[in-house]
Amino acid sequence: MREVARATDEKEESMEHTRAILVDITKCIGCRSCEQACKQVHGFPAESEPKLSPTNLTVIEEHGPKFVRKMCNHCQEPACASACLVGALKKTALGPVTYDAAKCIGCRYCLVACPFSVPRYEWTKLVPYVKKCDMCAARQEKGQPPACVEACPTGASTVGWRDDILEEAERRILGGGYVKHIYGSEEAGGTSVFFISDVPFESLGFAAAPKQAMPVLTANALGDVPTVVMVGGSLLAGLYWITQRREAVARVEGTIAYPRRPTTDASSDNETHTERS
Repeated sequence: MREVARATDEKEESMEHTRAILVDITKCIGCRSCEQACKQVHGFPAESEPKLSPTNLTVIEEHGPKFVRKMCNHCQEPACASACLVGALKKTALGPVTYDAAKCIGCRYCLVACPFSVPRYEWTKLVPYVKKCDMCAARQEKGQPPACVEACPTGASTVGWRDDILEEAERRILGGGYVKHIYGSEEAGGTSVFFISDVPFESLGFAAAPKQAMPVLTANALGDVPTVVMVGGSLLAGLYWITQRREAVARVEGTIAYPRRPTTDASSDNETHTERS
Protein backbone atom coordinates (compact mmCIF):
# COMPACT_ATOMS: atom_id res chain seq x y z
CA MET A 1 0.00 0.00 0.00
CA ARG A 2 2.87 2.34 0.81
CA GLU A 3 4.36 1.75 -2.65
CA VAL A 4 1.02 2.53 -4.30
CA ALA A 5 0.64 5.72 -2.25
CA ARG A 6 4.22 6.74 -3.05
CA ALA A 7 3.66 6.14 -6.77
CA THR A 8 0.45 8.18 -6.64
CA ASP A 9 2.21 11.06 -4.87
CA GLU A 10 5.07 11.00 -7.38
CA LYS A 11 2.59 11.01 -10.26
CA GLU A 12 0.66 13.95 -8.85
CA GLU A 13 3.90 15.83 -8.23
CA SER A 14 5.08 15.26 -11.80
CA MET A 15 1.67 16.39 -13.08
CA GLU A 16 2.03 19.71 -11.31
CA HIS A 17 5.47 20.31 -12.80
CA THR A 18 4.27 20.42 -16.38
CA ARG A 19 3.48 23.39 -18.58
CA ALA A 20 -0.08 24.66 -18.87
CA ILE A 21 -2.10 27.41 -20.52
CA LEU A 22 -4.75 29.60 -18.93
CA VAL A 23 -7.42 31.10 -21.20
CA ASP A 24 -9.34 33.98 -19.61
CA ILE A 25 -12.52 34.32 -21.65
CA THR A 26 -13.25 37.75 -20.16
CA LYS A 27 -10.12 39.12 -21.83
CA CYS A 28 -10.58 37.66 -25.32
CA ILE A 29 -11.57 40.28 -27.92
CA GLY A 30 -11.89 37.89 -30.87
CA CYS A 31 -8.93 39.32 -32.81
CA ARG A 32 -7.91 35.78 -33.90
CA SER A 33 -4.21 36.58 -33.52
CA CYS A 34 -3.78 33.17 -31.89
CA GLU A 35 -5.31 31.46 -34.93
CA GLN A 36 -3.00 33.25 -37.35
CA ALA A 37 0.10 32.64 -35.23
CA CYS A 38 -0.69 28.93 -35.10
CA LYS A 39 -1.23 28.75 -38.85
CA GLN A 40 2.01 30.58 -39.52
CA VAL A 41 4.06 28.27 -37.29
CA HIS A 42 2.64 25.17 -38.99
CA GLY A 43 2.68 26.55 -42.51
CA PHE A 44 -1.10 26.38 -42.94
CA PRO A 45 -3.18 28.62 -45.24
CA ALA A 46 -3.91 31.97 -43.59
CA GLU A 47 -7.65 31.94 -44.31
CA SER A 48 -9.74 31.99 -41.14
CA GLU A 49 -11.84 28.88 -40.48
CA PRO A 50 -14.94 28.62 -38.25
CA LYS A 51 -14.11 25.23 -36.72
CA LEU A 52 -11.15 23.06 -35.81
CA SER A 53 -9.74 21.35 -38.87
CA PRO A 54 -6.51 19.69 -40.08
CA THR A 55 -5.29 23.20 -41.00
CA ASN A 56 -6.83 25.04 -38.05
CA LEU A 57 -5.57 23.69 -34.73
CA THR A 58 -6.99 26.48 -32.58
CA VAL A 59 -10.13 28.45 -33.25
CA ILE A 60 -12.09 31.37 -31.81
CA GLU A 61 -15.79 30.58 -31.65
CA GLU A 62 -18.45 33.21 -31.09
CA HIS A 63 -21.11 32.52 -28.49
CA GLY A 64 -23.25 35.63 -28.33
CA PRO A 65 -21.02 38.48 -27.18
CA LYS A 66 -18.34 36.07 -25.96
CA PHE A 67 -15.32 34.81 -27.85
CA VAL A 68 -14.28 31.30 -26.85
CA ARG A 69 -11.02 29.68 -27.81
CA LYS A 70 -10.98 25.95 -28.62
CA MET A 71 -7.91 23.75 -28.94
CA CYS A 72 -6.50 20.49 -27.61
CA ASN A 73 -6.78 20.49 -23.80
CA HIS A 74 -3.70 18.28 -23.34
CA CYS A 75 -5.20 16.01 -20.70
CA GLN A 76 -2.97 14.83 -17.90
CA GLU A 77 -4.05 11.27 -18.72
CA PRO A 78 -5.08 11.59 -22.36
CA ALA A 79 -7.72 9.22 -23.67
CA CYS A 80 -6.37 9.62 -27.21
CA ALA A 81 -3.00 8.22 -26.12
CA SER A 82 -4.52 5.31 -24.21
CA ALA A 83 -6.70 4.42 -27.20
CA CYS A 84 -3.81 4.54 -29.69
CA LEU A 85 -2.70 1.00 -30.52
CA VAL A 86 0.80 1.97 -31.66
CA GLY A 87 1.83 4.81 -29.35
CA ALA A 88 1.55 7.55 -31.96
CA LEU A 89 0.13 9.88 -29.30
CA LYS A 90 1.83 10.43 -25.96
CA LYS A 91 1.87 12.77 -22.98
CA THR A 92 5.32 14.34 -22.74
CA ALA A 93 7.10 15.13 -19.49
CA LEU A 94 6.82 18.84 -20.30
CA GLY A 95 3.03 18.68 -20.61
CA PRO A 96 2.00 18.70 -24.29
CA VAL A 97 0.31 15.68 -25.85
CA THR A 98 2.23 15.08 -29.07
CA TYR A 99 1.59 13.04 -32.21
CA ASP A 100 4.08 10.94 -34.19
CA ALA A 101 2.81 10.58 -37.75
CA ALA A 102 5.45 7.93 -38.52
CA LYS A 103 3.78 5.53 -36.08
CA CYS A 104 0.15 6.25 -36.98
CA ILE A 105 -1.75 3.43 -38.73
CA GLY A 106 -4.87 5.50 -39.35
CA CYS A 107 -7.19 3.55 -37.02
CA ARG A 108 -8.73 6.84 -35.80
CA TYR A 109 -9.50 5.47 -32.32
CA CYS A 110 -8.16 8.76 -30.95
CA LEU A 111 -10.98 10.65 -32.67
CA VAL A 112 -13.54 8.48 -30.91
CA ALA A 113 -11.79 8.47 -27.53
CA CYS A 114 -11.28 12.23 -27.11
CA PRO A 115 -14.00 13.61 -24.77
CA PHE A 116 -13.54 17.08 -26.28
CA SER A 117 -13.76 16.00 -29.97
CA VAL A 118 -10.46 17.67 -30.80
CA PRO A 119 -8.36 15.47 -33.16
CA ARG A 120 -9.01 16.02 -36.86
CA TYR A 121 -8.32 13.62 -39.74
CA GLU A 122 -7.11 14.51 -43.23
CA TRP A 123 -9.96 12.76 -45.03
CA THR A 124 -9.22 14.37 -48.40
CA LYS A 125 -5.58 13.25 -48.63
CA LEU A 126 -4.29 10.04 -50.18
CA VAL A 127 -1.97 9.57 -47.21
CA PRO A 128 -3.98 11.08 -44.35
CA TYR A 129 -2.74 11.88 -40.85
CA VAL A 130 -4.30 13.02 -37.59
CA LYS A 131 -3.89 16.70 -36.76
CA LYS A 132 -4.12 18.40 -33.37
CA CYS A 133 -2.48 21.15 -31.36
CA ASP A 134 0.79 20.07 -29.73
CA MET A 135 1.05 23.19 -27.54
CA CYS A 136 4.13 24.15 -29.57
CA ALA A 137 6.13 21.44 -27.80
CA ALA A 138 9.25 22.16 -29.85
CA ARG A 139 9.12 25.86 -28.97
CA GLN A 140 8.58 25.15 -25.28
CA GLU A 141 11.54 22.79 -25.21
CA LYS A 142 13.62 25.80 -26.28
CA GLY A 143 12.13 27.97 -23.55
CA GLN A 144 9.77 29.81 -25.91
CA PRO A 145 6.02 30.21 -25.26
CA PRO A 146 3.45 28.65 -27.59
CA ALA A 147 2.93 30.84 -30.66
CA CYS A 148 -0.72 31.46 -29.80
CA VAL A 149 0.13 32.74 -26.31
CA GLU A 150 2.93 34.93 -27.63
CA ALA A 151 0.59 36.50 -30.19
CA CYS A 152 -2.26 37.34 -27.79
CA PRO A 153 -2.38 41.16 -27.39
CA THR A 154 -4.66 41.24 -24.34
CA GLY A 155 -3.20 38.51 -22.13
CA ALA A 156 -6.27 36.33 -22.61
CA SER A 157 -3.89 33.37 -22.95
CA THR A 158 -0.95 32.87 -20.60
CA VAL A 159 1.46 29.99 -20.10
CA GLY A 160 3.42 28.75 -17.13
CA TRP A 161 3.95 25.85 -14.77
CA ARG A 162 0.71 24.01 -14.13
CA ASP A 163 0.56 24.65 -10.38
CA ASP A 164 1.33 28.34 -10.88
CA ILE A 165 -1.33 28.63 -13.58
CA LEU A 166 -3.92 27.03 -11.31
CA GLU A 167 -3.01 29.43 -8.50
CA GLU A 168 -3.38 32.40 -10.85
CA ALA A 169 -6.77 31.16 -12.03
CA GLU A 170 -7.93 30.74 -8.43
CA ARG A 171 -6.66 34.23 -7.54
CA ARG A 172 -8.68 35.81 -10.35
CA ILE A 173 -11.82 33.88 -9.42
CA LEU A 174 -11.55 34.90 -5.77
CA GLY A 175 -11.29 38.52 -6.91
CA GLY A 176 -14.89 38.31 -8.11
CA GLY A 177 -16.68 38.51 -11.43
CA TYR A 178 -15.99 34.91 -12.48
CA VAL A 179 -17.86 31.61 -12.38
CA LYS A 180 -16.43 29.73 -9.42
CA HIS A 181 -14.93 26.93 -11.44
CA ILE A 182 -11.74 26.39 -13.42
CA TYR A 183 -12.67 24.37 -16.47
CA GLY A 184 -10.00 21.71 -16.93
CA SER A 185 -9.08 21.38 -13.28
CA GLU A 186 -11.34 18.33 -12.91
CA GLU A 187 -12.68 17.49 -16.36
CA ALA A 188 -11.34 14.20 -17.76
CA GLY A 189 -9.13 13.82 -14.70
CA GLY A 190 -7.50 17.22 -15.25
CA THR A 191 -5.96 18.92 -18.27
CA SER A 192 -3.09 21.26 -19.13
CA VAL A 193 -5.32 23.95 -20.61
CA PHE A 194 -7.59 25.84 -18.21
CA PHE A 195 -10.47 28.24 -18.83
CA ILE A 196 -12.07 30.82 -16.57
CA SER A 197 -15.22 32.71 -17.49
CA ASP A 198 -17.79 35.16 -16.21
CA VAL A 199 -20.67 33.14 -17.72
CA PRO A 200 -21.51 29.43 -17.27
CA PHE A 201 -19.35 27.15 -19.38
CA GLU A 202 -22.33 25.14 -20.64
CA SER A 203 -23.61 28.27 -22.39
CA LEU A 204 -20.29 28.58 -24.24
CA GLY A 205 -20.30 25.14 -25.83
CA PHE A 206 -17.94 23.43 -23.41
CA ALA A 207 -18.22 19.65 -23.22
CA ALA A 208 -19.55 18.19 -19.98
CA ALA A 209 -16.67 15.73 -19.68
CA PRO A 210 -16.64 13.26 -16.77
CA LYS A 211 -14.30 13.99 -13.88
CA GLN A 212 -12.81 10.52 -14.02
CA ALA A 213 -9.56 10.12 -15.98
CA MET A 214 -10.59 9.03 -19.45
CA PRO A 215 -8.13 6.13 -19.97
CA VAL A 216 -10.16 4.10 -17.46
CA LEU A 217 -13.33 4.66 -19.48
CA THR A 218 -11.44 4.14 -22.72
CA ALA A 219 -10.16 0.77 -21.54
CA ASN A 220 -13.74 -0.34 -20.84
CA ALA A 221 -15.01 0.97 -24.17
CA LEU A 222 -12.22 -0.73 -26.08
CA GLY A 223 -12.47 -3.99 -24.15
CA ASP A 224 -13.60 -5.85 -27.26
CA VAL A 225 -10.96 -4.34 -29.51
CA PRO A 226 -8.39 -7.17 -29.08
CA THR A 227 -10.97 -9.73 -30.26
CA VAL A 228 -11.98 -7.58 -33.22
CA VAL A 229 -8.38 -6.90 -34.12
CA MET A 230 -7.48 -10.59 -33.84
CA VAL A 231 -10.35 -11.82 -36.01
CA GLY A 232 -10.11 -8.95 -38.47
CA GLY A 233 -6.34 -9.25 -38.60
CA SER A 234 -6.56 -12.97 -39.31
CA LEU A 235 -8.99 -12.39 -42.18
CA LEU A 236 -6.84 -9.64 -43.65
CA ALA A 237 -3.73 -11.80 -43.29
CA GLY A 238 -5.51 -14.64 -45.09
CA LEU A 239 -6.56 -12.38 -47.94
CA TYR A 240 -3.07 -10.96 -48.16
CA TRP A 241 -1.55 -14.48 -48.34
CA ILE A 242 -3.97 -15.54 -51.06
CA THR A 243 -3.21 -12.41 -53.10
CA GLN A 244 0.52 -12.84 -52.71
CA ARG A 245 0.27 -16.56 -53.55
CA ARG A 246 -1.63 -15.81 -56.75
CA GLU A 247 0.94 -13.25 -57.77
CA ALA A 248 3.78 -15.68 -57.05
CA VAL A 249 2.11 -18.43 -59.09
CA ALA A 250 1.52 -16.00 -61.95
CA ARG A 251 5.19 -14.98 -61.94
CA VAL A 252 6.33 -18.61 -61.99
CA GLU A 253 3.95 -19.55 -64.77
CA GLY A 254 5.23 -16.62 -66.76
CA THR A 255 8.84 -17.83 -66.61
CA ILE A 256 8.41 -21.65 -67.04
CA ALA A 257 7.48 -23.07 -70.44
CA TYR A 258 5.22 -26.04 -69.83
CA PRO A 259 4.79 -28.68 -72.63
CA ARG A 260 1.52 -28.34 -74.44
CA ARG A 261 -1.01 -30.99 -73.69
CA PRO A 262 -2.37 -32.89 -76.72
CA THR A 263 -5.71 -31.65 -77.96
CA THR A 264 -8.71 -33.79 -77.14
CA ASP A 265 -11.32 -32.32 -79.48
CA ALA A 266 -13.49 -34.46 -81.71
CA SER A 267 -11.41 -33.91 -84.89
CA SER A 268 -8.20 -35.18 -83.33
CA ASP A 269 -9.98 -38.25 -81.96
CA ASN A 270 -11.26 -39.07 -85.47
CA GLU A 271 -7.80 -38.69 -87.00
CA THR A 272 -6.26 -41.02 -84.43
CA HIS A 273 -8.97 -43.64 -85.02
CA THR A 274 -8.40 -43.50 -88.81
CA GLU A 275 -4.64 -44.02 -88.48
CA ARG A 276 -5.11 -47.05 -86.24
CA SER A 277 -7.56 -48.54 -88.72
